[in-house]
Amino acid sequence: QRYNFKQRFNIQTSYFTGLMQKSVIFPTKTATSFVKLNAADFSDLTAFTVCLRAASEENHDYALFSYATKKSHNELLIWQKSNAQLDLYLGSVITGFSLPKMDAWLRHICMSWESQNGEITAWVNGRRSLTNVSSKGGVVKNGGQFILGQEQDTVGGKFDIEQSFVGEITDVNMWDRALKPYEIKFISQGCYNIGGNLIDCGSTIFTTEGNVIIKDNNDCTL
Repeated sequence: QRYNFKQRFNIQTSYFTGLMQKSVIFPTKTATSFVKLNAADFSDLTAFTVCLRAASEENHDYALFSYATKKSHNELLIWQKSNAQLDLYLGSVITGFSLPKMDAWLRHICMSWESQNGEITAWVNGRRSLTNVSSKGGVVKNGGQFILGQEQDTVGGKFDIEQSFVGEITDVNMWDRALKPYEIKFISQGCYNIGGNLIDCGSTIFTTEGNVIIKDNNDCTL
């Protein structure tokens, strides 16, 4: 008899064209629940901005945003640590920011990087961190996979239950440039004002697997 992984673990697959005014909820720690984001095709990146809203009361390390390629499973990883530090992985290079601890309140988080000067900045609710310098002259390779809810140890898989996200994520967008400060402040004040050109919460196809709840989210200031 042919082994069916999805039947064995009762994994359900759902497809959404955009998640406008919807939240993705991960109710429990699992190694089988995640959201796949089918980003637009892009060349190797020399700059980006990733923005999302998230809330979690978990007290363990987890991925907020994971992008893996065949050469690096942490090609681009936004990693929340239990001690409240927020890390950006660009391959083997890790840049950390000491920020307020994640809690039950939805907060708007952005990470931006540009290769020319290696400038990396974190934003929380429109407030800017200090600017760190790292991965100057680097690139983020194309051809990988974007995942919410899990940290990838291979492209699209090999998840660790102890690193899974539990909580709520919404308003996920990604651009192939470092947004201007006024743009990030504007986006943080409302929802769905500007969609990313790589990942657009309003139009990108999202695939959910496992125990993932999609809930209407009508509390944005439009």
